[in-house]
Amino acid sequence: MCVKDIEEFHGENVTKREKIVTKDEISKLVKGFEKQDLLTSGGVTLAGQRYIYLSGTDRVIRAKLGKVGVHCMKTHQAVIVSIYEDPVQPQQAASIVEKLGDYLLTCGY
Repeated sequence: MCVKDIEEFHGENVTKREKIVTKDEISKLVKGFEKQDLLTSGGVTLAGQRYIYLSGTDRVIRAKLGKVGVHCMKTHQAVIVSIYEDPVQPQQAASIVEKLGDYLLTCGY
């Protein structure tokens, strides 16, 4: 499961790095939707990076580390994970993730 692709431009060459979220990290994230105290004490770890838990509900989790933020939403069958950084603002990431999540929910997914 690839959650973040970064393209870096070096002259005319483009290199691509992928950061992968592990199954264990997703399992802990899913548990955090129901038991947010786990995230309050341990933070949110995605792709090997630990983020500070900010807030959440039974459907949404928000975290950040410096200028990098995380916005996650749970649907019936999926978890949408968004890792964003400048110039994307938290409100923009939240809007996109939650609109996609709401769409998936209306489709029964």
